[in-house]
Amino acid sequence: MTMIRISPDVRDALAGGRPVVALESTVLAHGLPHPRNLEVGRGMEDAVRAAGAVPATIGVVRGVPVVGLSADEIEHLAMADGVLKLSTRDLPVPVARGRDGATTVAATMWLAQRAGIQAFATGGIGGVHRGAERDVSADLTELGRTPVLVVCAGAKSVLDLAATREALETAGVLVVGWRSGELPAFYARESGIPVDVRVEDADEAAALWRAHRALGLPGGMLLCVPPPEDAALPGDEIERAIAVALERASARGIRGRDVTPFLLRAVAEATGGRSLEANVALLLNNARVAAGVAAALAAP
Repeated sequence: MTMIRISPDVRDALAGGRPVVALESTVLAHGLPHPRNLEVGRGMEDAVRAAGAVPATIGVVRGVPVVGLSADEIEHLAMADGVLKLSTRDLPVPVARGRDGATTVAATMWLAQRAGIQAFATGGIGGVHRGAERDVSADLTELGRTPVLVVCAGAKSVLDLAATREALETAGVLVVGWRSGELPAFYARESGIPVDVRVEDADEAAALWRAHRALGLPGGMLLCVPPPEDAALPGDEIERAIAVALERASARGIRGRDVTPFLLRAVAEATGGRSLEANVALLLNNARVAAGVAAALAAP
């Protein structure tokens, strides 16, 4: 771990057995427009602290992987040009070249477990893309092999949720519903797709994760939290917006890692910005839930 810098407050919390929640940095550099990206990055850290845990935003700053970005480093990644978008396989590039990089779900999971962090809050995971090409996110691979409890609002709804759910099952990832028996659809609270098991509180979620680790099972666990009711959007409205966005992406020849950011922006335009507000609300809510679960894991 000599190449990874862990901030003093995160290191002290881990050494003292206090709850820590990992946070990704892609939301800062690629997920949200400025200045909302910086507001949300700070807001997620504040939400984790308010719930009694220590936030550890993860990213790469000038070639150094950092677990627990400082306030200045968060602002830097939110505002700098040319910040690389990093999955796990990409991490050597900014390290070797002294570049800045924002970590996706996959890369954040990998760095979090290297530091000894068990809980991670994000918005939505990547998954299987819609369409004939069936592009599959590396997030699913990482979930199948890296032991981190990931709190999310399901997979991003611009993806093929049924195929993503099947891929998670194939990868051996337990999909847990937070007070729901259905996989949330990111902006929408319901998808019609069942989860493996439902929990009602942080203690139940922590018990499942402890059992997973005690059994020596590989990979992570997905705790899927529906977006707050007052911010969630109707599923049919989102589907109409996604259909239009997909046509635009196809017409422009957008592929690979550029597809999801493009679709999210197009959906935000189609919903008059309401999907963006739902995204912000679920990110903050997931941070609070993850902090509660981290606190339950840290309890004697």
